[in-house]
Amino acid sequence: MRKLILVCISTCFFATISAQEETQQLSLKEAITYALKNSYGIKAAQNDILLAQKKVWETTTIGLPQITGALNYQNFIQQPVTLADFDQNGTDDPFVFGTKQNVNASVTMNQLLFDGSYIVGLQAAKTYLKISQQATEKTAMLTKEAVINAYGNVLVTENSIRVLKGNIEVLQQNYTATKEIYKNGFNEEEDVEQLEITLGNLKNQLNSVSRMKGIAYQMLNLAMGNEIDTKIILTDTLDSLTKENISLALISQDFKVSNHIDFKISENDRETKRLMMRLEQSKGLPTLTAFLNYGAQANSDSFTFLNGNQRWYDSSLLGVNLSIPIFTSFGGAAKVSQAKIALNTADLRLIETKQRLSLQAQKAKNDYQISVENYQTSKKNVHLAERIEKKQRVKFFEGISSSFDLLQAQNQLYTQQQNYIQSMLAVIANKATLENALNIPTK
Repeated sequence: MRKLILVCISTCFFATISAQEETQQLSLKEAITYALKNSYGIKAAQNDILLAQKKVWETTTIGLPQITGALNYQNFIQQPVTLADFDQNGTDDPFVFGTKQNVNASVTMNQLLFDGSYIVGLQAAKTYLKISQQATEKTAMLTKEAVINAYGNVLVTENSIRVLKGNIEVLQQNYTATKEIYKNGFNEEEDVEQLEITLGNLKNQLNSVSRMKGIAYQMLNLAMGNEIDTKIILTDTLDSLTKENISLALISQDFKVSNHIDFKISENDRETKRLMMRLEQSKGLPTLTAFLNYGAQANSDSFTFLNGNQRWYDSSLLGVNLSIPIFTSFGGAAKVSQAKIALNTADLRLIETKQRLSLQAQKAKNDYQISVENYQTSKKNVHLAERIEKKQRVKFFEGISSSFDLLQAQNQLYTQQQNYIQSMLAVIANKATLENALNIPTK
């Protein structure tokens, strides 16, 4: 019995330890750091870089020596017959030439000496690698913004639940007190019904937000690269994050479009189109290759090729191939023209990107400044609404204010509370958007 109790205690202990290990306690910075290593987008982008590196090497090897081996074994089941008048008597006699079995073995080395397409292809592969690296940087910025928004949404639901529970508790007390007053004949039934309606609405809101809480946690797990049902505890508060994210110095920070990752990606897209044009032009240039071949041949009427006394006859060959395109029915010229048009379009896109990013940065600055101002105003308004609601509640129970006045004060309070919570989220989210618009590197 004692052993059984010890086993049960040990099992519960290790289960508790395991549960604690599965629960993550994360600040916002820790959540971002975790996501930059584990999110699905980051891992996919890192795979794209590895793929691009392999592509560069694949293209590079085209210009390196290529060695191939060949082994050819022939066994004539029935040898071909040749007719010839060897004794010159006017009659062709059948003869069998050669041996029944033959083996040919050879090794050939090919070396590309000049190919304009290869040179352009090598440049294009390196550009592709650069695009993959920049895409990873862009993914990191988007991942950071997604985690910030998801983390903020979780805190918003937590705060909303806390506020709603507090409002319901106060309103429940008011409702109970009003109901007792009505029973004693000191107020109207409408006052009780009005509070009952408001109480029911608050409870519905609480149920809705409580259900959204689970989804908010799952969205954060997804953004971080966790299993969606992973248990996490957020160590930052909405209020502390809001204060940390108020930095009006960002608004005066200069925007350098040439440093923005989107502009660099657009530049690389333009470079890709230029290389495509060069590739089509290079197809009109000659191609020069060299090769070196060494082979050995053996012949026998039976399979004696593995015997030490089998005779092998060596051969070797060195050669150069020059291929010159002469006329392609103007197909090559049409492809070059198409590539030039694509390059011109890329130039237009680059100009558009420059203008769009500048406008985006200015808009992000304005949105961030407005969100900070809204937060400061909402913070004042919620305190004022609390005072007004409290005064109206006192007046209502003293009989000098109607239930309608109390309802207006309550609805105003509830609205200002939600505005205040949303204003804090807006500061955090708009700060992240502004940092991306200014291309502030993810740390």
